[in-house]
Amino acid sequence: MYKPLGGKGKKAKKIKGNMEKGNDKYVQAPLGMKDLFPEERLLWVEMENAAREEFEIAGYHEIRTPVFEDTRLFVRSIGEATDIVEKEMYTFGDSAGTSITLRPENTASVMRAYLQYELYKTKKFQKFYYIGPMFRKERPQAGRLRQFHQMGVEAIGSYDPLLDVETIKVATRVYDRLGLDGYVVKINTIGCEKCRPGYRDILKKELSNYKDELCELCKARLERNVFRVLDCKNKKCKEIRKNVSNTEDHTCKDCLEHFKIVKGAFEDIGLDYTVDPHLVRGLDYYTKTVYEITHSAMGARDTICAGGRYDNLISDIGGPPTGAVGFAAGMEASMIALLKVREKNKESKLDTSSLAPDIFIVSIGIESRNYCFKLLNQLRQGGIRVDMDYECRPTKAQMKIANKLNSRFTIIMGSEEREKGVIKLKNMQTGDENFSEDTDKIIEIVKGNR
Repeated sequence: MYKPLGGKGKKAKKIKGNMEKGNDKYVQAPLGMKDLFPEERLLWVEMENAAREEFEIAGYHEIRTPVFEDTRLFVRSIGEATDIVEKEMYTFGDSAGTSITLRPENTASVMRAYLQYELYKTKKFQKFYYIGPMFRKERPQAGRLRQFHQMGVEAIGSYDPLLDVETIKVATRVYDRLGLDGYVVKINTIGCEKCRPGYRDILKKELSNYKDELCELCKARLERNVFRVLDCKNKKCKEIRKNVSNTEDHTCKDCLEHFKIVKGAFEDIGLDYTVDPHLVRGLDYYTKTVYEITHSAMGARDTICAGGRYDNLISDIGGPPTGAVGFAAGMEASMIALLKVREKNKESKLDTSSLAPDIFIVSIGIESRNYCFKLLNQLRQGGIRVDMDYECRPTKAQMKIANKLNSRFTIIMGSEEREKGVIKLKNMQTGDENFSEDTDKIIEIVKGNR
């Protein structure tokens, strides 16, 4: 992998030391932000491609929303008493005096677009997917950065419980395509606006018996957002929640029937799942089905994908009653789990061949450089990855660079080759050489050896 400090040895240590001393010469990235280098990007591209293919196979189409929105959108959709709104949003004012917020999640933005452009009037049922950065001001840790990335789907305009299962299956198909084994699908029902208030009262009463044992954060949640206590990762709070009533025992007939169909559909398609009776989501807009996909490789905070149904979200932000369901997968967390699984299975490292040029052109003498540059552009026009030396190195040093870059071929161009109009192509693996006056022939040889 690329080293963000720019190499190894004394130079890298010196740079790191200057940065740690606060030397203004080396400005660091903000806390919780990460640079992405070419070799690391390969895994991102692999994951993005797998997601796009599976999403589109299932009929979801890409939507791209702004990275910031009117703050009121997130307050109304996520919930004023949530950790995200209270502590984690990047909110600031623009020149017009409007409060805007970098998106902490993308479901609200997609619903806003669906409502703003009145898509429900032309085609009520819509399927969208997105891949992109989100922003939360939380304590950085493995798989959780302040600028993080999510890939997700939103199915809008239906109350069908089969759609709940479809979205979960789409997520697992992405992970299956990537070879991520060992994940666990957890589901639950959290009821609807008819039965949630009653369960909220019961839960608050039961948890009050353990108030002194709850963590400080959950003591506050007990009064403001009691469902969030069930989502706490604190070891003691996790033990306490085993002693309180579960949601399924206090949901209405309609919600139970919905959940029954969900479980039946899981069994019909042979997708393994676990009912977690205390599973909730941290956002206020969820109703009925909620789910998580977890992986033990992530430790205590093991969720790599989460979602559920949010039938009231569009009406909460001013639209008509509209059923909707979807998920968001954390890309950083998913990739950490994937790398650990591949390491455990002793799978080969990422294929970095796409970073290597097909041909590296070596120029003999300064007078050959313009000729080489012209040839380079002719070959690129034919779809060949070509590079050359731009530091005026000697011939021997250029050959070392070609080897270091793992170039598959080299072209060595000197005065003799220029005068004869001949291109000498050398295969760096076999040592075989080909001579041609025709760049199209060179292109044909290189493409034939890919």
